[in-house]
Amino acid sequence: MLYQFYEAQRSLMEPFSDFAQAASKLYAPGAIWGQLPMAQRMAAGYDLLYRLGKDYEKPEFNIKGVKVEGDDVVIQEVIELDKPFCQLRRFKRFTDDPQTLQRLKAQPVVLVVAPLSGHYSTLLRDTVRTLLQGHKVYITDWKNARIVPMSEGEFHLDDYVNYVQEFIRLLQGEYGNCHVVSVCQPTVPVLAAVSLMASRGEQTPLTMTMMGGPIDARKSPTAVNNLATNKSFEWFENNVIYRVPQGFPGEGRRVYPGFLQHTGFVAMNPDRHASSHYDYFKDLIKGDDASAEAHRNFYDEYNAVLDMDADYYLETIRTVFQEFGLVNGTWDVKNPQGQVERVRPQDIRTTALLTVEGELDDISGSGQTKAAHALCTGIPSAQQEHYEAKGAGHYGIFSGRRWRDMVYPKAAAFIAAHDQPQKRAGSTTPITAEDTIRAPQKRVAQAATKAVRKSAAAPAKTRRAAR
Repeated sequence: MLYQFYEAQRSLMEPFSDFAQAASKLYAPGAIWGQLPMAQRMAAGYDLLYRLGKDYEKPEFNIKGVKVEGDDVVIQEVIELDKPFCQLRRFKRFTDDPQTLQRLKAQPVVLVVAPLSGHYSTLLRDTVRTLLQGHKVYITDWKNARIVPMSEGEFHLDDYVNYVQEFIRLLQGEYGNCHVVSVCQPTVPVLAAVSLMASRGEQTPLTMTMMGGPIDARKSPTAVNNLATNKSFEWFENNVIYRVPQGFPGEGRRVYPGFLQHTGFVAMNPDRHASSHYDYFKDLIKGDDASAEAHRNFYDEYNAVLDMDADYYLETIRTVFQEFGLVNGTWDVKNPQGQVERVRPQDIRTTALLTVEGELDDISGSGQTKAAHALCTGIPSAQQEHYEAKGAGHYGIFSGRRWRDMVYPKAAAFIAAHDQPQKRAGSTTPITAEDTIRAPQKRVAQAATKAVRKSAAAPAKTRRAAR
């Protein structure tokens, strides 16, 4: 009933939030009551009330363009693959200059695996924007579980691993190979996905860059780790799992609700958030528009949360934070064919590994990500690197000044050092300059032909999902 109570409360608060927004505009400078005494304070107070009470929807990436070696390049988002619980989103770069186009086509292909841990993938907006300066970028855009109909089935940790493998194979088929960057939570399933591919003898990505993730959550445990270890599996199942109420496409689905996750996020640093909102109030009074806008941008992202499928969440708690299945060598994953396979990171041999940690990370403690090197014993030491970003917290290793000035140059150099000339799938011939200009038209035609064949052969349910 908690989810239903929350939705009822949100519906009741919505008119008051709208009223606060309207009132803040009435007291704004130049408005009807803007010249009254204390008008600016009234406007600031109502604006703060509006933001505290409003419903935060999924943000947009809103990356319209970037500079590549000094040239302006236009960005268009394209959904390359639409799965029930995730979209593989591409940030396609466009330019009219043939020479710039050739440089773009020759740059490395990077799959960014975003966290499915409460926030939307747009949390990595700065990560993507920076990578686009020198890479072709794809990202996993995870869906809010409450909008996924029950007819699509459940979503397990195994499915997450299988999704990652499918995305890697798609990029390998398009470009010959790719690089994988995982941030926080996905470092564990990404390592599992690449391990399973290696164990089967499949082609694996050229590099794995793992940033601030709980590969071995036993090292330097944080408040997040302690919560997972101090509470039993049954406690999580009985206290944080609820069914999606009526009115949503995923009605009846068991989820870990986003509003509960958000409460947990805020509870970790309540004083810091209270101070931030008070500073926002003062900035509005002073007319400091730049600081006020920075606050809005941060909390538009921070307050936008999604529901996670219960099976996926509970299995992550048990496998990663309670049983430590990856580091203990006891983790088994079921593939799409229903076969159970053991995760063996030691089987990875042809994928270079870079781990990144923040010196002040309070989410994934020191040594948790670096532990991947001890597991990947099959990777030559010359192809393994570790980097600690001095002065960086958890978010600082993938967003903000420290990411752009410290972490990105390291990651970009590592990817470049292990990149290979891109080739057509199944061909030993490198892509030529002529191909770089003709490739978009070829891919459109090939995709159309593939879609027609797939639609004709697929069962009815698959065709509905594709639409």
